[in-house]
Amino acid sequence: MNATKKVAFYTLGCKLNFSETSTIARSFTSEGFERVDFSDKADMYVINTCSVTENADKRFKTIVKQAQKVNPEAFVAAVGCYAQLKPQELANVDGVDLVLGATEKFKITDYLNDLSKNDFGEVHSCEIEDADFYVGSYSVGDRTRAFLKVQDGCDYKCTYCTIPLARGISRSDELQNVLQNASEISAQGIKEIVLTGVNIGDYGKGEFGNKKHEHTFFELCEALDAVEGIERLRISSIEPNLLKNETIDFISQSRTFVPHFHIPLQSGSNEILKLMRRRYMRELYIERVVKIREVMPHACIGVDVIVGFPGETEEHFLETYRFLNEMDISYLHVFTYSERENTPAATMEDAVQKNVRSKRSKMLRGLSVKKRRAFYEKQLGSTRTVLFESENKEGYIHGFTENYVKVKTPWNPELVNTLNEVELTTIDEDGLVRFEFVRLEIVS
Repeated sequence: MNATKKVAFYTLGCKLNFSETSTIARSFTSEGFERVDFSDKADMYVINTCSVTENADKRFKTIVKQAQKVNPEAFVAAVGCYAQLKPQELANVDGVDLVLGATEKFKITDYLNDLSKNDFGEVHSCEIEDADFYVGSYSVGDRTRAFLKVQDGCDYKCTYCTIPLARGISRSDELQNVLQNASEISAQGIKEIVLTGVNIGDYGKGEFGNKKHEHTFFELCEALDAVEGIERLRISSIEPNLLKNETIDFISQSRTFVPHFHIPLQSGSNEILKLMRRRYMRELYIERVVKIREVMPHACIGVDVIVGFPGETEEHFLETYRFLNEMDISYLHVFTYSERENTPAATMEDAVQKNVRSKRSKMLRGLSVKKRRAFYEKQLGSTRTVLFESENKEGYIHGFTENYVKVKTPWNPELVNTLNEVELTTIDEDGLVRFEFVRLEIVS
């Protein structure tokens, strides 16, 4: 194939998708392609899809149109979760030439010939039961942060979720591969590694192609903490029932793991949690938050919550609101429930009207703003370490402390990808924290 061909990528959805897009992109580079921005003219556009929310589905058509506007003759491929769940639907979108499912996406270059446009979208999508092997991935597009995939798939059966249908059973990377990937990332000068997966607390299951756990998530954390050269490790999201006290205690004393936890709750009502088939009740969630606060009072605790699930009455919602309001958490990620085909929740009775879902979502997003502000105010006067990012946003450079406080200071390119000790001083009108340098360039 012509070595001058250009390829561009667009990623919808989660950190896991970003890590896989980066790995797929490297396979193109090894085949002689030149990677360009999605807004640039390319010979081929690859869209890594998501199907967690209805909005991600809708955005796909818009992104295809964007690519066609730049180059109407470009070859367009769709991969990822939506491509696995509804391959023919994507293939029918005007301009789409190739659709690859859960296992095929990692061999995308094998399906390419001369990049000529197809009359109809070509589909290669396995049965999800065949998605039982593991492909390691990590992203290195950002100079400061990398997403490292350690686990894929899920054996949980939450009634609202399509992820098991899109990604298959729970399976893990071999521990030695994870450590090797982490070493490769840190050798490139990247200061922070974010561990990602579908259900990373289940790490170790399927590590060597079998169902039993060869290692635990705790053992993974121990091993990564000992890798030379890593500056920071951050856990992307972990189920409350899989976040053990031993892991919390370890992170509180860790050399590299930062005090930041993102723990899905989904509902503060035990009745709704049961309808969702979650594997814990609210009492366990309280225990996890209390434990974290005992050993890391300054830790950042983020929460996922779904509003408008079938059967959620006004009282159920208010129960969730009060639960979150009273808990010592730092911010919320709020998801408005949307019906997903082939999930038990889609056929449940007592659907919540969409305008009611929207109102409840707005209320919780307002609560999130208050929670984040309160968390930031508690951090004022403390000394933290900030990792500065590479983007110039309206004359400012931004960064995050180890406990996920977002800070800003006037743009200085010398600060990019450096760790600096600062004293947090004030919160500005944007809700970001300003600071004074204590010591510059701890790590260059």
